[in-house]
Amino acid sequence: MSVVVVLPVKRFADAKQRLAEGGLRPSDRVALATGMLTDALEALRRCRRIDDVVVVTGDANAEVLARSYGAQVVADEPTDGHSEAAQRGIDWAVGEGAFHALLLPGDAPAMDPEELDGLLERLSDGPEVVIVPDRHRAGTNALLLTPPDVIAPSFGDDSCGRHEQLARDAGASVRVSELPSLLLDVDTREDLDALEEALARAPRRTAFYTRDALSRVART
Repeated sequence: MSVVVVLPVKRFADAKQRLAEGGLRPSDRVALATGMLTDALEALRRCRRIDDVVVVTGDANAEVLARSYGAQVVADEPTDGHSEAAQRGIDWAVGEGAFHALLLPGDAPAMDPEELDGLLERLSDGPEVVIVPDRHRAGTNALLLTPPDVIAPSFGDDSCGRHEQLARDAGASVRVSELPSLLLDVDTREDLDALEEALARAPRRTAFYTRDALSRVART
C-alpha cells in the first residue's frame, strides 16, 4: 500500500462549536459537518493516487457515511483532539505498511481531486514533510508524511511553523505547498463567509452537499 489518507472527524454533535457564535443552531452545525464530510469523501473517491482512506471518528453516523464510501474506520476517543485522532490514523497506516500518509481535514469541502493528485505526483522516498497551510499561512490544513510516522502531528494555532520545525528536528526535508482548494477550512463565521464567497464563484458541482446544507442553514 502506497498512500493512505487520514481523515479525523469529530462527533457531529460536537462539531463547529464556534459557529454557534455566528447564529448556527446545533442541527445546522450537524447538517453542515455531514455535508462537508460527504464532499470530502466524494473528492477522495475521485483521486487516482490514493490507495486507501481511514476516517478516525467516534461518531456512529460518520462511521456509517465513511464505510458507505469504502473508507476504513478507526475509533476515536471523545476526549482526543485533532492531533491525537490524526496519530491514531497514522498508527493504522503504519500497521498496514503504507509508505505515505496524507492527513486531510474533514471540513474542507471544496478540495479538488486533481489538486490532490498533483500533490501526490512528487512523492519522495523520504524522510519528507509537505505542509499545506490554511489561508492565513499560520495553521496546517494538510500534511503529507513520508514515512507516515516521520513526525507526530501537532495541529492548532501556528501549527504551520511548528510542523516545519518538527520536520527539521527529525532530519526530514520540508516544503510548503499551497493548494487553493484546501485553503478554506471552516471553523469560524468568517471562514464560513469566505467559503460561501468562494463557492459562489466555483462550478456548481463543487461542494454539492455543503451547498445544500448551507441553503437550509438559519443564521441570525
